[in-house]
Amino acid sequence: MCEGPNELKVINILLENDALIFTDDDLLGLTAYHARQIKSSTQVRTALNLYSGSDVLIMRVGDKQTDKLTIPVDYKEKITGIEKYCTIPELEMLLIISEGLVKEYEKKKSATNPKEFAKTHITYNRKRYDNSTQFFENYYGSDCEKLITAIREYKRIKGNHRKDELYLADLLK
Repeated sequence: MCEGPNELKVINILLENDALIFTDDDLLGLTAYHARQIKSSTQVRTALNLYSGSDVLIMRVGDKQTDKLTIPVDYKEKITGIEKYCTIPELEMLLIISEGLVKEYEKKKSATNPKEFAKTHITYNRKRYDNSTQFFENYYGSDCEKLITAIREYKRIKGNHRKDELYLADLLK
């Protein structure tokens, strides 16, 4: 379950390039989902209803992991666990890393967040970053290795998340 459409795009790029420790065949409904909560996602609920097993591991990807995932009573028997893959402070850090702008961002991070920094400092194919899923597709879609490198570097430079939060790098092969 991905917090936003950009996280979903990143996961799908990695899936398409066989870069994750799982494939789409391992996913419930053969797809990753853009959803914060099970109860508010018709797609997730439908996939859970169709699945007859009792071994679903929910993997949540996003930067805001503070909201607790509520498991509806109907699905408690199917879901065996929840893992959080955190992209704090924001997914745009991957773009900042890919562009070699980490040191410049560090100088300005008290006055701006990664999304705003990316909007003013990152351009690809003469298009300024605009927080769109299409930008992530254009930037990383044909160069998954660049995405993988940024994900690994993010884990290296970030330090530690909270103990119950993992990194996207932990999902890579």
